[in-house]
Amino acid sequence: MKEILSWGVFTLKNRKRSAFVTGASGAIGKAIAQRLAEDGFNLYLHYHSNEKSMQALALELQNYEVDVTVLQGDFSSLADLETITENVFELDVFIHAAGNSEYGLFTDLSDKKLQCLYNVHVGAPLHLTRAFLPKLRRSSHPRILFISSIWGEVGAAMEVAYSTMKGAQIAFVKALSKEVAGNGITVNALTPGAVDTAMLAQFSKQEKQELIEEIPLLRLGDPVDVANAAAFLVRDESDYITGQVLGVNGGWHM
Repeated sequence: MKEILSWGVFTLKNRKRSAFVTGASGAIGKAIAQRLAEDGFNLYLHYHSNEKSMQALALELQNYEVDVTVLQGDFSSLADLETITENVFELDVFIHAAGNSEYGLFTDLSDKKLQCLYNVHVGAPLHLTRAFLPKLRRSSHPRILFISSIWGEVGAAMEVAYSTMKGAQIAFVKALSKEVAGNGITVNALTPGAVDTAMLAQFSKQEKQELIEEIPLLRLGDPVDVANAAAFLVRDESDYITGQVLGVNGGWHM
């Protein structure tokens, strides 16, 4: 676990709203962090290994009057998880946007890669959620949001384990939303479809075009599309929306 970094401490726009975003160095996590900064949230931003991307994001966020704390951590390490939770103080919103995928036959998936998928998508976010609940209960508008996947809803060949982990996230959201509703905590999930991120880099231009032709809106999603949906679900006005799975997929799956 690296030291906790504060890349820029700025005039606080609103001390009552703070958000923790995992995987903020990735395309979707970055877009969410940018949108939340625009909306005046003070940010705790997690990353695993892409320090260069995180440095660039922290520098960019200096344009907003928000406080930014950067937390590095490996989700396979219980010590890292505990250090992260110890360094998150006031919290109103927890967004789990970290993710990784493995493309290939399920029978070819190694135990190590299977465990890594579990750690990132299920084990770590459940651990963090449990640790953050006492802090969230003190918020006037507490929010938990998981960035799941369309494959968690319908499943995908060649991504069986990934689909399984994303499906587990959806089940967790639905169950937890019932358990914490009495505390005023809303728990929801977004299920992006084909979003133009590094996860699609393994596909050829032709394969991407064939994919686009299957999507009613005839384009790939943009990380900003996911960020806009996330911003809506963490707003104060979304108090009566919980246990929901919102597809951000261009009509690919309804």
